[in-house]
Amino acid sequence: MKTSLRLLIPFLIFAVSCQSAQCQATRHAAKADSLFAEWNKPGMPGAAVGVVHGGKLVYAKGFGEADVETGAKIGPETIFHVASVSKQFTAYAIVLLTEQGKLSLDDDIRKHIPEVPDFGKTITIRHLLNHTSGLRDQWNLLAMAGWQLDDVITKQHVMNLVTRQKELNFEPGSTYTYCNTGYTLLAEAVSRVTKQPFAYWMERNVFKPLGMKNTQFFDNQEGVVKGRAYSFHRTPGAIGPTMFSKSILSYGNVGATSLFTTVNDLAMWIGNFRNPQVGSPDIMKQMLERGRLTKGDTLPYASGLIHGKYKGRAYYGHDGADAGFRSSLLYFPKEDYGLIVLSNQAEFNPARKNLEMADFYLSSFIKEDKPSATAPKPAESAPYAFDSTLFRAYAGSYSLDEAPGFVLKFWRDGSTYYTQGSGQPQRFFHHRTLHFFSKSWRPPSCFIREKMARSTALP
Repeated sequence: MKTSLRLLIPFLIFAVSCQSAQCQATRHAAKADSLFAEWNKPGMPGAAVGVVHGGKLVYAKGFGEADVETGAKIGPETIFHVASVSKQFTAYAIVLLTEQGKLSLDDDIRKHIPEVPDFGKTITIRHLLNHTSGLRDQWNLLAMAGWQLDDVITKQHVMNLVTRQKELNFEPGSTYTYCNTGYTLLAEAVSRVTKQPFAYWMERNVFKPLGMKNTQFFDNQEGVVKGRAYSFHRTPGAIGPTMFSKSILSYGNVGATSLFTTVNDLAMWIGNFRNPQVGSPDIMKQMLERGRLTKGDTLPYASGLIHGKYKGRAYYGHDGADAGFRSSLLYFPKEDYGLIVLSNQAEFNPARKNLEMADFYLSSFIKEDKPSATAPKPAESAPYAFDSTLFRAYAGSYSLDEAPGFVLKFWRDGSTYYTQGSGQPQRFFHHRTLHFFSKSWRPPSCFIREKMARSTALP
């Protein structure tokens, strides 16, 4: 009898442990459901959400509609345009070719794309990866040339602008300025080195080996993608069936953007972070190597991946925003948790939602700082009346004196205010007369009046 009891005890401990883990997973799933519940309604765009742990997709769900016109529902298999989340895949292609000896990170980009002007300074592939090239951003160049971001924009349009540039914004390697142009050039370099279209090479050499069956770089703005989501934004002042309007996306360029993928496929990509299946086992070491400026400063930006910390826990990942698409992918390597939020609503904030999910999925790792008992309470903001007509004098596009190629655009749509820098639209808010802030920028406050004083208005 005693022998049987001894044999039974380990089984009981295992059963209780499994039951506890299952209960925790159920609680976490319920909390995640509640975070996105407000989008789970008819006529609402929404989001596809995934959580990866131990290489497995432990939570995957869709909320809202992939197409408000047809009512098609969002699920983990819905295909989204993920905007700048694309950059890490382009960088991965470059690192793979480097491992194969087909190019070097210290190659002059003109070795592979001789049409890039000779500025008298060497721009390396490494500069492009780390946004330290000095090249002007393609979206800003297009805007200054009179283009709208919902126009058809192909690789050739971008290349035509690049080849006509006469100077750089700064000495290559001396400064960090986010530059989409660099990643368009990187994709073109991959195509020329491999003698294959970039989208085709990626499908054959990265996506297919990883089992990412519903992922592709979309370089044809007229092409059909079955099962895709379309993007929307709120219609100012509208309610009911007309609450949302279409956000048009007509990009025919790849590298900096234009990856179409799903939560299910991105779970496999996160699995490749922890255990690389394509390339050498050390490939992620190169991917995660932070950029450095010539004066020695280390950047948080690596090869299409941004290093960060949340409540003391290190992560890396990237966000994206094009038209009404918003995306965020984060991976906490020590805790082995990956978080994915893909949305088709312009006002959605996937990065914030990912961190809100981290609060409970990583709760056993996060140590909250206890507030000091003697800390003074923050003063409450006094009520104010905002005169919206004062904003008219500040609406427009501005080139910052500190970075002449970086264009900031400010505009108002009804009662909503927007700013856009380098092709990434952001909503911002007023909190007193002529003082505005964006909830998703760091540092958390930026004041319009100060920006205008140090900027030059564009025609």
